[in-house]
Amino acid sequence: MGKPRTRSHSRSLVEPSSTPESAAAAAAAKVSLIPCSSSSKIPYRQRKIRKLSTTTTTGASSFPLYTVKSLSVKGEIDLALEHLRNSDPLLSTLIDTNKPPTFDSQSPPFLSLARSILYQQLAPNAAKSIYTRFLTLCGGETGVLPENVLSLSALQLREIGISGRKASYLHDLADNFRNGSLSDSSILEMNDDTLLTSLTAVKGIGVWSVHMFMIFSLHRPDVLPVGDLGVRKGVQNLYGLKELPQPLQMEQVCEKWRPYRSVGSWYMWRLMEAKSLANKVAKKS
Repeated sequence: MGKPRTRSHSRSLVEPSSTPESAAAAAAAKVSLIPCSSSSKIPYRQRKIRKLSTTTTTGASSFPLYTVKSLSVKGEIDLALEHLRNSDPLLSTLIDTNKPPTFDSQSPPFLSLARSILYQQLAPNAAKSIYTRFLTLCGGETGVLPENVLSLSALQLREIGISGRKASYLHDLADNFRNGSLSDSSILEMNDDTLLTSLTAVKGIGVWSVHMFMIFSLHRPDVLPVGDLGVRKGVQNLYGLKELPQPLQMEQVCEKWRPYRSVGSWYMWRLMEAKSLANKVAKKS
């Protein structure tokens, strides 16, 4: 697995990129954030949530911890592939010609979102270099915490190659965590609709970025990134559409993939990668 308009699963970060690779670099592993383009909010069907444990204790208080079903849960990918094969014969053929996806990155939400901001609009190697220097400032990945990020001045961040705009995005993200608007635990508990609304309220995080975060960091099963160029091209190619599908048409055409539209989208990236490779081979011959 792995990183829309056209930018590149490690994935690079630019909103939107054409492959999951582009998405992964964005999260340094599968998310990406680019200064948001003001896309309209996409409606999501609220899913049931699964109780992971009875309580989690913090200090003197304890509270129930919930999270939505994850594609990293054992057996979930098998269920997804069975559903997609049965609901979409065209997708079934694509599934049979590719290895199944894996969703196993386990970074805390704050770290994933900060990393995504750092990767956006940069080539993977340049982004990785800046991210490494950022980790040094924070004392490693375990030190990428809201209070530590807020303690870094814009000047300190600029000295390691982070633009003033991105510095403001990082500080706004950290401030939202410090004031309680967001937290790692609340992000895990939010349904897709609420998460989309909450994260796009943060500077520098757009709809496409949230979709990548939900798929590649949170492993949400039913996310359709309607603004991703790679997924749009895949849908156009798979169904023989004359033009690139717009968001509403994407929702309609991919309705049959529910509740596993994330996996269906993953195969659209695979489809376009195969097409790109075939075109390169054809040009050489």
